[in-house]
Amino acid sequence: MQIHPSDNVEVRDDGHKYALCEIAEGQDVVKYGFPIGAAKCDIHKGDKVSPENLRSKLAGIGDWTYEPCQTAPVNTKSATFKGYVRKNGDVGIRNELWVIPTVGCINDVAKAIASRSGAKALCHPYGCSQLGGDLLTTQKVLCGLIRHPNAAAVLVLGLGCEENGIDLMKEQLGEYDSERVRFLNIQDCEDEIAEGVKIAKELNKLIKKDKRTEVPLSKLRVAVKCGGSDGYSGITANPLVGRAMERFAAFGSTVLMSEIPEVFGAEQLLLSRSKDKTVFDTAADMIRAFRQYFIDHGEGISDNPSPGNVAGGISTLEEKSLGCVQKAGNVPLCGALSFGEVPESDGGLYLVNGPGNDMVAVTNLAASGAHMILFTTGRGTPLSAPVPTLKIATNSVLAKRKPHWIDFNAGVLLDGEDMDKLSGELFKLCCDVARGKEPKSEEKGYYDIAIFKDGVTL
Repeated sequence: MQIHPSDNVEVRDDGHKYALCEIAEGQDVVKYGFPIGAAKCDIHKGDKVSPENLRSKLAGIGDWTYEPCQTAPVNTKSATFKGYVRKNGDVGIRNELWVIPTVGCINDVAKAIASRSGAKALCHPYGCSQLGGDLLTTQKVLCGLIRHPNAAAVLVLGLGCEENGIDLMKEQLGEYDSERVRFLNIQDCEDEIAEGVKIAKELNKLIKKDKRTEVPLSKLRVAVKCGGSDGYSGITANPLVGRAMERFAAFGSTVLMSEIPEVFGAEQLLLSRSKDKTVFDTAADMIRAFRQYFIDHGEGISDNPSPGNVAGGISTLEEKSLGCVQKAGNVPLCGALSFGEVPESDGGLYLVNGPGNDMVAVTNLAASGAHMILFTTGRGTPLSAPVPTLKIATNSVLAKRKPHWIDFNAGVLLDGEDMDKLSGELFKLCCDVARGKEPKSEEKGYYDIAIFKDGVTL
């Protein structure tokens, strides 16, 4: 399969690349119509192209030019779904009680309270022995989760001696609904579990009064993510999800995408969709900062893909990134968000700061207000965020082997299934999830969070 007319490699049934012609040492290897690296040696027609004979060309912090391109239309249609309207006007697609510890020392207490009250305990190992910006990142992510509209109520647990104390959390949180967000310092009570369960029961009484009401589809924020990618990710699942995102954008819904290092090598393609020069500069600065993060730690910015990606047919970060950015379709880029920030208005694509690591990325997307996450995978993973997480398989083999993980099979595109028809089916599935349908991971109660760490541990 030759993906683009200018490609000098094709993808075969094993998901790997093979040379369509003679490629001289140092010459660009082209896939998706863009260079994915340079040949380390002469590559002969029919040869397999892999990390053994292909190297990345990525280096430095990058330099891109603002060159606007035509993007998919946004907010041209109207539709509704039934969601939970919150006091601040935000809308949730779930009506849950979350227990969020300020510090990892009390994770087991949070789990005990949650298990006795039907809540989700969002546990993590941080909140103490952190300094400066590293601690601030933890606070911003946790505050983003506390404010999430899928949480009808939140019990925030503090220990009482941690750096990330409740007073500091309240300061970072700002205005909040004191009826629905409650705090408990567990060093201040004799039986912390009994006290926590008591508060949780009070919150559950409030939650039971909430009803779904009709709201515009423009209120929906859908996030996209890929993990355990393979050679078909940029051919089937990612383009399919991108087409579905264009459908959402037409209704004014917001699309969120993170994994900043997995934009490296495809920046110009993404940045050209910026709605204006200000957005271009803000997004470009975010990408440069993440490149600098790699450099500051003495690591090459091309130190990706993972061993699983390579085994699946991805050889360089450029190749991975060119497939990765397709998940957002041709939706215009409207902003770049730091940890825990949410879009200021409905509609368009927003980049969310953070690494490609699956657990950290889904957490950052949830903390920036994603109601659900569409997670494409070629190798398979059961990982889920605290928000509904749909798994889209890139190939039918995975979909058949792991039906208890996979919600949608994009692999049928390889059998000739129509992209428009299939994207319509995926769009409908997402709308059903917004109305309450549970994806496989949610049925099983799978969810995790992980917070990005970049600093000294005391």
